[in-house]
Amino acid sequence: MLKRPGFIISLVLLLLALLIPVLNLGDPVALGSMDERLLPPSTDHLMGTDIHGRDVLLRLAYGSRVSLLVGWVSVLVAVGLGTAVGLLSALGPRRLDRLLMMITDLFLAFPRLFLILLLVSLARPSLSLVMLVIGLTGWMPVARLVRAEALSLRELDFVTAARGLGLSSWRVATKHIMPNLLPTILITAALRVGGAILTEAFLSFLGLGVQEPGISWGAMIQQGRSHLIDGWWLATFPGLAIALTVIGYNLLADDIRHALDPARFSGGPKS
Repeated sequence: MLKRPGFIISLVLLLLALLIPVLNLGDPVALGSMDERLLPPSTDHLMGTDIHGRDVLLRLAYGSRVSLLVGWVSVLVAVGLGTAVGLLSALGPRRLDRLLMMITDLFLAFPRLFLILLLVSLARPSLSLVMLVIGLTGWMPVARLVRAEALSLRELDFVTAARGLGLSSWRVATKHIMPNLLPTILITAALRVGGAILTEAFLSFLGLGVQEPGISWGAMIQQGRSHLIDGWWLATFPGLAIALTVIGYNLLADDIRHALDPARFSGGPKS
């Protein structure tokens, strides 16, 4: 797995986000002089400078911290809530199953993007609000998936035997269902990180995401859209960074699937 592209891309992005403050390469929000504004890529500024004379590469590196933070925190909220709802629905009473799935279908009936825009526009835009809203509007597909997998696992012999021994639903879920759901949950989480980063970039592009002096790739694209001719690098490099990150996490999901493929192991599901 260490040699797979998805793992390498995601690891490089994580190290960049963690190390950029330690390296102390400069202040990404400090304004430059008039002579430093809108400089094209060169040896002094590998990705050029923006309309305020700030180094694009430095701002891009700091922007990776926001994108990864939003991606992972929102996915943890969505996957955690979706997993809990899916397990309760699959292993609980039939009446609870119907209630939870009715609520899930109700949320799924609303277009997610419209729901996100509605919730974000009701409060002052902030990083924490963006993470929370993206997470709370993304749990429904996870709940559906976990419920379907748990219902399938519930019919296997080792789960039936555990129930026959009088184990509680909680113990059956934690000791027998969850270990076999873990690969599916990890793959789902990795796949959803890219979507969360795209959503955050879209909100920041509209001015509903991270606010100045915070740095977001979406906001960088929005600032560069009026300079596509005389400053093509302003929107191009953040756009490439978003594309590379999304591709990297999609490949990471495939790497996880390959690493945890049951066909590579003997013994079938973990009992």
